[in-house]
Amino acid sequence: MPSATESTPLVAPRLVSIVGPTASGKTGLGIAIARRLAERGERAHIVNADAYQMYRGMDIGTAKASDEEQAAVPHHLLDVIDPSDTMTVARFQQMARTVISDLQAQGIRPILVGGSGLYARAAIDDISFPGTDPQVRARLEERARTEGAGALFAELAQRDPEAAARMDPHNPRRTVRALEVIELTGRPYSASLPRYRYVIPSVQIGLDLPREDLDARIDGRTRRMFDEGFIDEVERLRPHLGMTAARALGYQQVIDYLDGLRDLDETMADVAQKTRRLARKQMGWFGRDPRIHWLQALNPRLVDNAMAVIDVADQGGYDHIDMHADEYVQHHLGALH
Repeated sequence: MPSATESTPLVAPRLVSIVGPTASGKTGLGIAIARRLAERGERAHIVNADAYQMYRGMDIGTAKASDEEQAAVPHHLLDVIDPSDTMTVARFQQMARTVISDLQAQGIRPILVGGSGLYARAAIDDISFPGTDPQVRARLEERARTEGAGALFAELAQRDPEAAARMDPHNPRRTVRALEVIELTGRPYSASLPRYRYVIPSVQIGLDLPREDLDARIDGRTRRMFDEGFIDEVERLRPHLGMTAARALGYQQVIDYLDGLRDLDETMADVAQKTRRLARKQMGWFGRDPRIHWLQALNPRLVDNAMAVIDVADQGGYDHIDMHADEYVQHHLGALH
């Protein structure tokens, strides 16, 4: 025990980020944690990190929090743009960090919830998204055509050996992008590599469950989506869907159904199958982050276990491990567009 004359360092409450595959129960856990914190006298709000839940009207197909769930705990960054608009991870990063800063200034703990892996990391990690310049890119693309991809890659190897060592010399699009970023920022392209390093003190909780249980949840949720009016939702939104919003899983499949290209059973089966495939990709994405504390989603003590992780994080118990995470993670260049 420190004596009365010793100072105990104050550790700010960590932002809680809940990640995991689709249909794993992230929304429910976020609400349960917020309620448990409220019992302690601490306010907490949920900040959405799902790319497609930010679009107005895209409710059923994105499994957006229900009116009852939103009433139970305040939610942010839901229904913030029209489906005809474009949400990018760079735009989200700015919006999310503004919301998080505002909440923390009010003494409210943010609980970040979402299955969009890059979005979840963009809010809290050391990640930058360099802009583009059509003229610079066009000039580099013309050089690739006239001089050949090899010449541009040789230039990249000279200007940024770290980037070149991790990139495919036969992918001219990536080479052009790397040289574009170098020209626009004056820094190596490898400096734009996402880092597993928090810029906002955070603790990440991942939800895991056996594949067969996850698949059953996905199948059940797919059936409920159609029972609750997913087809009507898509029919209503179809004239307003921009290129980005239209990529949300399930919407194109229902559009094909509306156009008579497949029957309802085929449509539902395809949506479920693609959702299962997405869940596998999400687990692969999140599995690369060594800072995530994985909990069994079906454990009856899930909320207790999550609160225990949060309490340790609030005392700085994971800080030493987290701050070195970037040293033993293999990065893959070329993922920033």
